[in-house]
Amino acid sequence: MKDDFFIKIETWHKPDLGTLENVHGLDPNTWKTVEIVHIDIADQSQVEPSDYKADEDPALFQSVKTKRGPLGPNWKKELASNPDCPQMCAYKLVTIKFKWWGLQSKVENFIQKQEKRIFTNFHRQLFCWIDKWIDLTMEDIRRMEDETQKELETVRLPVCGNSLILPF
Repeated sequence: MKDDFFIKIETWHKPDLGTLENVHGLDPNTWKTVEIVHIDIADQSQVEPSDYKADEDPALFQSVKTKRGPLGPNWKKELASNPDCPQMCAYKLVTIKFKWWGLQSKVENFIQKQEKRIFTNFHRQLFCWIDKWIDLTMEDIRRMEDETQKELETVRLPVCGNSLILPF
């Protein structure tokens, strides 16, 4: 299964509202196979009921520091009509390869659904946590990245050859 399974996520952040096409520069044949999935962080219907948290709902949240929010149903149109307000779209390209006869489509579809769920929840949190990160410097962010990497290295499970060693 080593060469028959992988997940790759590539991200481009662009200063627009999701209007660009093929920002990842895919060849025309590959681009034809791409399914575009739009995520609206303010649309509660895109959130699984078990994932919903009122304090992470952009439709309810207003930043103390930036005064952004709450996001109404027409927030994208309102943002587009305000040239002084910064805009950013995260374009995600998720590539999945799972070659296992009989399961390929089911597993790939399941993973795509989970990726959409992860991206939706993460970007809702990111918006609602703006007061926690808006004042961070790049130095602060790099330090936090280094600390996180060190923490992850201490909890990473050891791998021996192609086998995962599980502590029991």
